[in-house]
Amino acid sequence: MKRNILLIGGAGYIGLKVAGMLLQKGLPVRSLDYGIYNNLVHTAQFLGNPNFSFIYGDLCNEEILDISLKGITDVVVLAGLVGDPVTYKYPNESKVINDQGIINCLKNLNGKKLNQVIFISTCSNYGLIPDGALADENFPLSPLSSYAKSKVNAEKFILENKGVFDFHPTILRFATAFGLAPRMRFDLTVNEFTKCLTMGNKLDVFDADTWRPYCHVNDFAQLIYKVLGSKISNISYEVFNAGGDKNNYTKRGIINLILKYLPEMKEKISYLNNGNDPRNYKVDFQKVKKILGYEPAYSVENGIVEIISAVKNNVFNDFVDKKNIYGNYEVFYKGQQ
Repeated sequence: MKRNILLIGGAGYIGLKVAGMLLQKGLPVRSLDYGIYNNLVHTAQFLGNPNFSFIYGDLCNEEILDISLKGITDVVVLAGLVGDPVTYKYPNESKVINDQGIINCLKNLNGKKLNQVIFISTCSNYGLIPDGALADENFPLSPLSSYAKSKVNAEKFILENKGVFDFHPTILRFATAFGLAPRMRFDLTVNEFTKCLTMGNKLDVFDADTWRPYCHVNDFAQLIYKVLGSKISNISYEVFNAGGDKNNYTKRGIINLILKYLPEMKEKISYLNNGNDPRNYKVDFQKVKKILGYEPAYSVENGIVEIISAVKNNVFNDFVDKKNIYGNYEVFYKGQQ
């Protein structure tokens, strides 16, 4: 069967990497994106590719979604307001998109004769777990933010519709992303810390010994490609933590890696307690390794090295003047378009 992949939210930090990899593998790709972060310019790199098409529109608009699905065999749902800060800042938009919009989108995918639907969730769903514990896919979910609560609700909706949906869904709980990408984000821990210190700025690190899993954007793209090529019996209605054990790190651990390359910045780092993000979770990635044979190729240190190089070579010398294009800081959303 010829595959045609729709990426809902394909113009984002991870979406562009996924589009690039799938196109490189010879798979036709269509991207549906509303550009709520003013990020659509980065899609231009693919517009001359005969295997790529782009549709400007809102996943909440059923008519646009139906148009986007014509000729599509598989869907990856990446879209939404991504991250805790932006959902706190825009609670109404978060409710419309992350809650109502995603659920309605999943409903509308039913009956379209699709093969696979990959839903991108988050390891933030684990919230706060005891020290020494490892969260596998069966670990109790304890979402602390509206962002994670929306993801948990969407996961629940998918799993409760087994036998109803006519497609095979897979849920990927993404670790925290890092690494260079066309639509770069510096509001993510590894990227932010590395950019800040490479630029010679002071850095406040809150709750330095809290754990979080991390994964390079290239590795996320590779995993999505692997899921699309997997046996249905291995991925249908399955949940996978997306990442690798080697990339479970504390914030202090990340700082120590950066200082290997920027030792002179040690005096500009302040460690503080009682930050506004209480999450602390170390994640088990054995299921995705065992069932799908997946293990990330990139380490956190790999990501640090490439970002230091890019910043030192003035790739992001417009960051101060155009900060908003380098993260999910502001949302430009006018409703269904």
